[in-house]
Amino acid sequence: MIHALPTELERYGVRLEPMTNAHHDALVAAASDGELWNLWFTSVPEPHTVEAYITAALEGQAAGHMLPWVVRDLDRDRIVGSTRYHDIIPTADRVEIGWTWYAASAQRTHINTACKLLLLTHAFEALGCGVVGWRTDIANTRSQQAIAALGASRDGVLRHHMQRRDGSIRDTVMYSMLDDEWPSARHRLLARLARHGRPA
Repeated sequence: MIHALPTELERYGVRLEPMTNAHHDALVAAASDGELWNLWFTSVPEPHTVEAYITAALEGQAAGHMLPWVVRDLDRDRIVGSTRYHDIIPTADRVEIGWTWYAASAQRTHINTACKLLLLTHAFEALGCGVVGWRTDIANTRSQQAIAALGASRDGVLRHHMQRRDGSIRDTVMYSMLDDEWPSARHRLLARLARHGRPA
């Protein structure tokens, strides 16, 4: 049975730091880089909601079903986003990766590949997960393409699943990766990182 505890993860020019209230201003700055909250199908907080965003994440951590991080770009020594494990199910050795977003200036860089390598390595090799899952809004086609590119399998669509911030109801696309699929996915991610000039 997995025991997911707050842990700092660092490699490939990125550090995932367990989220705390002290990250408030840095997260406001990161979200403001591109005004990412205007993407209605994402989980990016508006500046005035960051305090509540952190509080909810830490409450989820205390309850045992979330593990939130902030993402630090070590090249610039700057917080550039956030990600987390969520819907942690210890009895099934399962975590999901989500609530992921990056400042506009950090997108299409090595950051996302590095974060996924850190999170997947920790899940499969440190926690002993049997499966890692993802879910995304059916309208977020970029996210779906990115998850599929990791080597995850599309499991299906939960119709009329969740309310968006604007009050509309979304369909949710579900993906997963099993532990025996991880080695080949790791190879692909390392190759992608090398193309960004970040050899392992």
